[in-house]
Amino acid sequence: MSDYGGDEGGYGMDETEDVIYEPDENLEEFAPDVEIDEAAIEARAVADEGDEKTVVSGDPNQPAKPSSDADKKIPDDKRTTTPYMTKYERARVLGTRALQISMNAPVLVDLEGETDPLQIAIKELNQKKIPLVVRRYLPDGWYEDWTCEELL
Repeated sequence: MSDYGGDEGGYGMDETEDVIYEPDENLEEFAPDVEIDEAAIEARAVADEGDEKTVVSGDPNQPAKPSSDADKKIPDDKRTTTPYMTKYERARVLGTRALQISMNAPVLVDLEGETDPLQIAIKELNQKKIPLVVRRYLPDGWYEDWTCEELL
């Protein structure tokens, strides 16, 4: 016996039962007459292009939020996060630099016979010669940039 009814696998329908489809049904009751104003749609699209989608806080004491991502950088003298590189930042920096070295980027330390890109990247990190910047995003959307030379 089938899960859908009959033993023949008819999905719940008998072989003798016919499906009735009437293409002349009145479908207009499901699609009401709607007039589309093409000029209004075009005017709305032109008006939306110039608008900036910013949400303004209702709190008058809240400082004004910058409009672009470049304005959200915290100056170096006002950074609040720790000057220590986390294990996640270290892994990301080493992996990125090892990939660059494997793609024939110039090496900034003496190789001393080393051929493994990851070992070369570790040597560069120990000598603080990796030319990468760690960007730390804060919960409010602002960010701090730390060079690998600055991080301990």
